[in-house]
Amino acid sequence: MRALCASLFIFVSIAAASAADLKIRVVDPQSAAVAGAQVMLLSEGLLLRTATTSAEGFATFGGLNTGDLTSGSYQIQVLAPGFAQQTSDIPARGEITTIQLHVAAASETVVVTATRTPLPAEETGASISTLESGQLETMQPVAANDAIRFLPGAIISTAGQRGGLSSLFVRGGDSAYNRVIVDSVPVTEPGGVFDFGVVPLAGADRLEFLRGAQSTLYGSDAMTSVVQLFSRTGSTSTPELRFGADGGNFNTAHGFAALSGARGIWDFNFFADQFNTQGSGINNSYSNSLQGVNTGIRLSPLASLRIRVRHANSRTGIPGEWNFNGQPLFAPDIDQRARQNNLLASAELTVTAPSHWQHRFTGYEYNHRRLNEDTVPDRGCDVVNFDFFDCFFSDLEHINRAGFNYQGDYTPRSWAQTTLGYEFEDENGNFDSQFLTTDINGNPIVGISLTHGLRLNHALFVQQRLTRGRLSVVGGVRYVHNASFGDRAVPRVAVTFLALHGGEWFSGTRLRSSYAGGIKEPTFEETFGITGTFPTNPNPGLKPEENHAFEAGIEQEFLGKRYSFSALYFNNQFHNQIGFESIPPTFVGEFVNVNRSMAHGAEIEFRGRIKNRLSLDSSYNYTSTQILLAPLCTPANFCDPLLAAGSPLLRRPKHSASLLLSYISTRWGVNLGGSFIGRRPDSDFLGLGFNHTPGYVRADLGGWYAINSHVTAYANVENALDRRYNEVVGYPALPINFRAGLRFRLGGE
Repeated sequence: MRALCASLFIFVSIAAASAADLKIRVVDPQSAAVAGAQVMLLSEGLLLRTATTSAEGFATFGGLNTGDLTSGSYQIQVLAPGFAQQTSDIPARGEITTIQLHVAAASETVVVTATRTPLPAEETGASISTLESGQLETMQPVAANDAIRFLPGAIISTAGQRGGLSSLFVRGGDSAYNRVIVDSVPVTEPGGVFDFGVVPLAGADRLEFLRGAQSTLYGSDAMTSVVQLFSRTGSTSTPELRFGADGGNFNTAHGFAALSGARGIWDFNFFADQFNTQGSGINNSYSNSLQGVNTGIRLSPLASLRIRVRHANSRTGIPGEWNFNGQPLFAPDIDQRARQNNLLASAELTVTAPSHWQHRFTGYEYNHRRLNEDTVPDRGCDVVNFDFFDCFFSDLEHINRAGFNYQGDYTPRSWAQTTLGYEFEDENGNFDSQFLTTDINGNPIVGISLTHGLRLNHALFVQQRLTRGRLSVVGGVRYVHNASFGDRAVPRVAVTFLALHGGEWFSGTRLRSSYAGGIKEPTFEETFGITGTFPTNPNPGLKPEENHAFEAGIEQEFLGKRYSFSALYFNNQFHNQIGFESIPPTFVGEFVNVNRSMAHGAEIEFRGRIKNRLSLDSSYNYTSTQILLAPLCTPANFCDPLLAAGSPLLRRPKHSASLLLSYISTRWGVNLGGSFIGRRPDSDFLGLGFNHTPGYVRADLGGWYAINSHVTAYANVENALDRRYNEVVGYPALPINFRAGLRFRLGGE
């Protein structure tokens, strides 16, 4: 018996000696912890384990059998969004190993949105641009539209000044062809547009802008782009309080505060922001209040839970159409206004087990309320004589999106990964419009239009990624069951090939191409119809709008990959686009799939890491668009000729360019953003004959200086050239404006 116990003790001792725990800490170039990085443990090229760093930057691999090692060391590969991929050899035993990440060239930067998992941009086969936390902190954008406009391929059209309806056009697509995600929550109106002008970026850690059809991974609305915003997490063991305020011309006042930290298994970031301005001219005031939290808890070395909540409440004055390309034909509307109240929340459970697997379970809800109203006919209203220019109206929309999705990532090798998932979503919308009209005798009355819709949607998706040698392939398909249009399969395949490795001067030549499908579900009004004064019939047989998208290009890197030049051709074929058919004699009509259009062109980018702290991203875009089929747009239907077949698509310029130059050090930072938008077709929709908006150039400047470790001074100038222009016909943009202030930092590390 004693011999047995002794043998057992010796066996356990040997096993304990051969089993070991590895603890990895991942930090950024300033030695701050990096949370959410994907850490892969390899031995002789074989993937053993995968882990995700905690808020304090730690990843632990327990119970490793070091006796199986022949080299006496492991290899660690780290993929952290916003940094370069890092690979290091580490000993099998020893103290905590710290891996410091490096800032990457744009093509090597690790991104998430392109494949739903961390991957260097050059291997995704997609066009993607990012704004990192340092750039956002220097730009100090009031809302998302002020940041996105300086990214390659982004065309922003804002109806007026701050808070005006702000739309995004990408690669000739419609403003409803963008999927927008904030903290894992889809926030686009189902089948409709998204307003980028009222989305504060306070508390944001990074923004990713993915161009091209991406419905395989993201479903409806991802016809030409995906925009994803990530909130900052707490990472300092000593809680950190940041607060500050700034002010500027046009009675602008702005204040903000954030409290963050990470202790043990818990991390947190609470943030708030308040912005107010009177704007330039009559009824251009804007106010927005934001509150948010991003908090996480590590349940075990293999599981973590993250909860994120954001609430924003805005009020915007709307002067309406009055100044047409410099011609003030009307007085501004003194009382029209818009209000929005948006609340989103998500809970994400991440489990890294069994070996080679990572699972994400996410539940979310988005509640959106918008009110547009005009109560005073200060610019003229005579319904008896059919003058509805400035009559009473009140439009209220209430949309709720709630859903659940599961994503599983299986990574048997560092060069192979399978991603699969399931998504369920409940879309609920109510629309209530009241307006002044006439009865059958010509007497003024208040008309009412109502819409209510409910959709329960399901989707399955799978994606396979392979990277071997010079070749990288990403392919996938999504199967969609939508309550409105039924079943669809949406494919995507992208191929990237390293044609030449190159040397110091010419550091690599890559060729890439892809084909992808895109779909967009109908809006609630299009599917469920409108009841009330001017009804439309519901059309449950509507098909989704579709995009057949092809792109191909080349990327050439220079000087040890510090600089890169890329040129890409894209071709989008839009099918089953929805138009309105009026049926006489009652003129009660319905929405039908009858229109087709196309857009093709070229994107040229030059990017560089001039120095470790100085980066450049510049682009030129050529886009040619045409309406191919619009059978319902005829003079008999009072259709604007600009919407007829053969015409170019509205608000899509043929020529555009962007520039973003950023320098960020430990003591100071500065940025220059430039945007050139060429002449583009547009309409006043009032019969005044304005059919375009002239081109313009906009330049923004920003900078900050750390007075000491606790106080930083900063200033920002927007439209620094003081250009007077319209982004939308009839709505003059904000002239030169500036803000300056101080921010304070207490605690932290």
